Amino acid sequence: MKKIILYIILFLSSLLVIYSLSKIVIWIDDTNKSNKLSEELKELSKDENIVFKDYELVNPPKDKNDIYWIYVDSKFIQVDFKTLLDKNKDTVGWINVGGTNVDYPVVQYSDNEFYLNHSFDKSYNKVGWIFLDYRNSLDNLSLNTVIYGHNRKDNNMFGSLENTLKEEWFNDKSNHIIKLSTPYQNTIWQIISVYEIKKEVYYMTTYFKNKEKYKEFLNTIIKRSKFDFNTSVDTNDLILTLSTCKDMYGNRIVVHSKLIKKGTR
Repeated sequence: MKKIILYIILFLSSLLVIYSLSKIVIWIDDTNKSNKLSEELKELSKDENIVFKDYELVNPPKDKNDIYWIYVDSKFIQVDFKTLLDKNKDTVGWINVGGTNVDYPVVQYSDNEFYLNHSFDKSYNKVGWIFLDYRNSLDNLSLNTVIYGHNRKDNNMFGSLENTLKEEWFNDKSNHIIKLSTPYQNTIWQIISVYEIKKEVYYMTTYFKNKEKYKEFLNTIIKRSKFDFNTSVDTNDLILTLSTCKDMYGNRIVVHSKLIKKGTR
């Protein structure tokens, strides 16, 4: 009887080892495929000065000493959207976050589930992809536009957003910029708040009943920031929110920025 029990334990242990090894192999394979695809796609984006039909500064502060006036000189991204759209019709933009590895095309589906476990080429992949909330539009911006991505420990996808919680990242002011391009316009966003929180959904709100509710939202995200970005924010600003998980316990890393410049092709 004891031998039988021992054999069962050994058998179950073997199954557990095999299962664990298979999960590791799949994780590595998914990561390698995602990294290879990311590197190929990065050839389609670069920083450069671009000629626009229309160009404007967004909600410029009256205070000429506000750091806003430095960031509006940032270059836009030039992206080959024709090639990207040929590869995936769900492409809606390209995002680059200062001081991180975030430099990816952004996709959008009819829900917020599909790209949690599908890659840019729509193949099943646990790494997922960077995707826009299905309620938002990058060419008709809401008061709060939300983009999601997994926190990968190899710094893939939104894994490197953890950099924004570090003193070194914050102290380098050139990091406080997000560049977001679409097939129709390019935008520059100034980071105004970064923090880690437990699982919440308030920051994923894309619609506000009135200015009072929006002001309450702005006050909340500024108050929660780990760092003081020392810049003005009011209800005339449009917000871009980046969201990723911090760990398996539901904690999240959130980055907020405000639109400061846009150009239309």
